[in-house]
Amino acid sequence: MRPELFRLADVSAPAYFVLLLTGFLFATAAGAAWARRIGHDPDVIVDLGLAALLAGVAGGRIFHVFFDGYFMDYVHLCTDPALVDWKVEPALCTTRYQGVWDAAKGVCHPKEADCFAWAKFWAGGLTYYGGLIGSSAVAWWLLRRDRFPFWKAADMAGFAVPIGLAFGRMGCLLAGCCFGSETDGPLSLIFPARSPAADAQLKLGALERASSLSLPVHPTQIYEAAASLAIAAFCYLWLHGRKRYDGQVFVAFLGLYAAARFVLEMLRADDRGGAAGLSTSQLVGVAIVAVAVVMHRKLGATPPPPVAAA
Repeated sequence: MRPELFRLADVSAPAYFVLLLTGFLFATAAGAAWARRIGHDPDVIVDLGLAALLAGVAGGRIFHVFFDGYFMDYVHLCTDPALVDWKVEPALCTTRYQGVWDAAKGVCHPKEADCFAWAKFWAGGLTYYGGLIGSSAVAWWLLRRDRFPFWKAADMAGFAVPIGLAFGRMGCLLAGCCFGSETDGPLSLIFPARSPAADAQLKLGALERASSLSLPVHPTQIYEAAASLAIAAFCYLWLHGRKRYDGQVFVAFLGLYAAARFVLEMLRADDRGGAAGLSTSQLVGVAIVAVAVVMHRKLGATPPPPVAAA
């Protein structure tokens, strides 16, 4: 675990955002190379990558605020910080979280109101599906403006996006977030004291002291990175050259990732939000699979354009 990857001129470089940006760069480079190879303007894809990054971060943050179970905490941080309860040890309350210890309730409260905490994405808290929706919306608008074939570009995203996802999840590993449930398996990881995993286990009473290492957990970050790379390889190396219609690669990516994420959510132990026994990501994943099925039937039924006579 290495939340701060490096410092440059006394400015911290968080590991998660460095890896996230690296993933976007790789995905954009792969997309630009693809556009050049099929005879389209690669600059359109470069512009698209930058816009998708900004829209993806905005969408991911908005989804986190509204659907990950922290909405009222953000409201109370602005209106009445005393209603926000952080279940941490007294020493961590004043040192790490810079809060006020409430001895009567045995919880920590924020010291000051912060009406802009919801917007501080660099402090952590992004939801992938929110980022997907945000970046897809801006992609639709930009590609129409530039008259770039939308579904051909979507197929490019079908193998480029999971490459970026793999980098992002390795950033999660370095940051310690998105950790898994306890396991004694051979692939288990132990996170350092005061990591998100150790803090969560401390709150549940699984650890006795804040200075304790976490119990072994599933490396769900690595699982998802591996699944994303496998999806990217399948979509690019096998499906892309065999697709029957434009958009098929993107549809396959949506369905495969949603299915993989649904299973991996069962192994996650961080706060996920949700309802009816399913996390927010699982609920959204079910909807995305349904959308992918509809898209497959609709796009697959569209007759291919006529081939010009030689």
